[in-house]
Amino acid sequence: MASGVKSKVSAAFKMHGLILRANAAKFLVDVLESVNESELEDAIERIIDAVEKQPLSCNMIEQSMVESAVQECSETYDETIEHVFNIIGAFDVPRYIYNSERKKFLPISMTDQSEPCLFGTARNKAELFCERYTIMQQRTHRHELFTPPVTGSHPDESGNKFQLKTIESLLGNVSKLGEVIVLGMITQLKEGKFFLEDPTGTIQLELSKAQFHSGLYTESCFVLAEGWYEDGVFHVNGFGFPPTEPSTVTRAYYGNINFFGGPSPTSVKSSAKLKQLEEENEDAMFIFISDVWLDQVEVLEKLHMMFSGYSSMPPTCFVLCGNFSSAPYGKSQIKTLTESLKTLADIICEYPNIHKNSRFVFVPGPEDPGPSSILPRPPLADYITEEFSKRVPHSVFTTNPCRIQYCTQEIIIFREDLVNKMCRNCIRFPNSNLDIPNHFLKTIIAQGHLTPLPLYVSPVYWAYDYSLRVYPVPDLLVFADKYDPFNIVHTDCTCINPGSFPRSSFCFKVYYPSSKTVEDSKLQNL
Repeated sequence: MASGVKSKVSAAFKMHGLILRANAAKFLVDVLESVNESELEDAIERIIDAVEKQPLSCNMIEQSMVESAVQECSETYDETIEHVFNIIGAFDVPRYIYNSERKKFLPISMTDQSEPCLFGTARNKAELFCERYTIMQQRTHRHELFTPPVTGSHPDESGNKFQLKTIESLLGNVSKLGEVIVLGMITQLKEGKFFLEDPTGTIQLELSKAQFHSGLYTESCFVLAEGWYEDGVFHVNGFGFPPTEPSTVTRAYYGNINFFGGPSPTSVKSSAKLKQLEEENEDAMFIFISDVWLDQVEVLEKLHMMFSGYSSMPPTCFVLCGNFSSAPYGKSQIKTLTESLKTLADIICEYPNIHKNSRFVFVPGPEDPGPSSILPRPPLADYITEEFSKRVPHSVFTTNPCRIQYCTQEIIIFREDLVNKMCRNCIRFPNSNLDIPNHFLKTIIAQGHLTPLPLYVSPVYWAYDYSLRVYPVPDLLVFADKYDPFNIVHTDCTCINPGSFPRSSFCFKVYYPSSKTVEDSKLQNL
């Protein structure tokens, strides 16, 4: 038995390019002897994953490393009530970097990169686009159309496969190249002339005959460009976005890495206990409201009406998105907002059932008090929210964007008037039959990023660009936008826009996690 375990352990470590010292192998065999044969391979894989998370200087594994890995794996993750619901700010999202050699995502602690800071370096700006590119490149390479044909497969199968080219390989050719597909970023390096850029170089584009597939194509978005190359110019026949993939496919490749954030050391998707709790709690609901103008009497009256309606069955969470003022300017703005929050606290306290059982999450809007319009945006300042937080203890003032983990579900909330901004910056406005929200959501999910726009249009803290990723795809994506409300399912992801509360005749969205359904709601005049 011991010899069989030892051979399996050493073979598994060698498969990952690791070598066990004799004392480490003996220790591991002693630990694994009591494990059932059916669970042995899983146990070895978990230990190897834990070893690889440690900062390794070489491929020789010492006993101390194995001991700490075994200890980590043996600690049972306590899925208590504290881990059922978590709010994750943008600055708390874990950073993983794709390693093309190991074909794995590695935590930043295992790379040569420094921890992110607000005042990023030039390297941070370059890596921002490189990381976006590598995420889409690895996703595209794994798609069935781009995987190399299996040796001995039918000739028809080989004919349906495509091969990605780099810009460098095109620039090195003196003859004409036909039917080429390149993954790259659209840029405008010269006024009125568009270029395609990847880590290997840039190439000028000729777009006069280009056919654009559905989506909103802006500068700084990544595309699959198909066409022919001659004399330093790439003549584009068609533009499409990189293929998307559901989160189940992503996790099948990368295991239970917790990309999303929160207290769990691994992805909550793998927790059977949390899944069961989620399905059993059919009454759980999330209320999403955008543009909660607390200085408007009519808005406060409608909130009164809403709390009154829900007081007998309090929702799990109210997510209130900014702007929190209808007139976000002037020297009295902060004082007015502080007073408005006190009034809201008075209203909430009138309904003890909601005050006691519901959580309140506040996501700042682009015109709320704060440091400029750079994303991610920090929460409202403590001196504005301090009194409200004391009176409503189940309230959290968080960042924009922010994330909520409820049982096994992952929710991303983003307050930005993005639809109009992306339409204004399109290279060519779509003329297909799809409506604008469908074009918009296809773009966001294909790009794997909340703001696939040039940095001069939508500025981002360079070192925190990763916190705006939409990869793996979440269960629910909330765009609190002043555009008309919508509710669309794309790539197994429910995407909603509650619309502007005062401008849309007091519309809001209700989400039921147990069934993953969305209810369009509206407050009518009594």
